[in-house]
Amino acid sequence: MSQSGAALQEYNNELVKCIEDLCSKRDELHRQILIEEEEKSKIQHDLRILTDRLAKVNESLAKKMAARNEYDRTVSETETAYMKILESSQSLLQVLKKETTSLKHKP
Repeated sequence: MSQSGAALQEYNNELVKCIEDLCSKRDELHRQILIEEEEKSKIQHDLRILTDRLAKVNESLAKKMAARNEYDRTVSETETAYMKILESSQSLLQVLKKETTSLKHKP
């Protein structure tokens, strides 16, 4: 019976050691989980900040692009009007030259 008692004690010691090993692995895993949860929290915070910044930059870009498009439209309209003025000036000059020539030939 002492042999079976010694065997039982050995099994008990191994069982306690296995349980202690499992607890140690669980504690290490828990420590890693806490570290990663903290990292996750920081990343989520940074993501919120970056998302807000991205929204502000997108809004600013949209306003600036709309203003640039308005400048483009104004420049185009102004260039078109200027070309019409040049054409009118050229026509006026031609008419004036014809009239001047015809006035020179009249006594």
